[in-house]
Amino acid sequence: MASSLKSPVAVDVNLQDVFFEQSSTACPISPDTWTNWFQTWLEIMRPELPEADTYELSLRLTTDAEIQTLNAQYRQQDRPTDVLAFASLEVNFPKLPAEFSELEPLYLGDIIISIETAERQAQQQGHSLSVELAWLASHGFLHLLGWDHPDEDSLANMLSQQQTLLKIIGILS
Repeated sequence: MASSLKSPVAVDVNLQDVFFEQSSTACPISPDTWTNWFQTWLEIMRPELPEADTYELSLRLTTDAEIQTLNAQYRQQDRPTDVLAFASLEVNFPKLPAEFSELEPLYLGDIIISIETAERQAQQQGHSLSVELAWLASHGFLHLLGWDHPDEDSLANMLSQQQTLLKIIGILS
């Protein structure tokens, strides 16, 4: 009897600047853990994704100075922020030819997190830097999939989905 379950999702997470020369804070999350988290999240969110054999995204952990430059350049807000996400696909994903999904990973986009802002926010919230980084990564990840929060209802939905994603990886109980 054939199973109706899809095969596991493969993900290629391009990790950039996981440890910082410009910052005194090193990332407490290993590259393998990041990859496992994104793979798990892709499995959960698979119904919202165009079908592909593999997916790729980029994660850059950076400083306040660099994220401020990007925030000013792309969002016209000249201040540091915690996370930026640059989605490579439109909200309504196109149907891709089967041969395309077999040849190349489907690139979802870039997530950029300021580890300095994350560290401050973790202290303010009274939790670890790992929890804050997971929270910010899940938020950026949902933005790559087309989620947004222009109003209170959509923000509540997005925050609820983030909590679900974090529970699944054991960050929240």
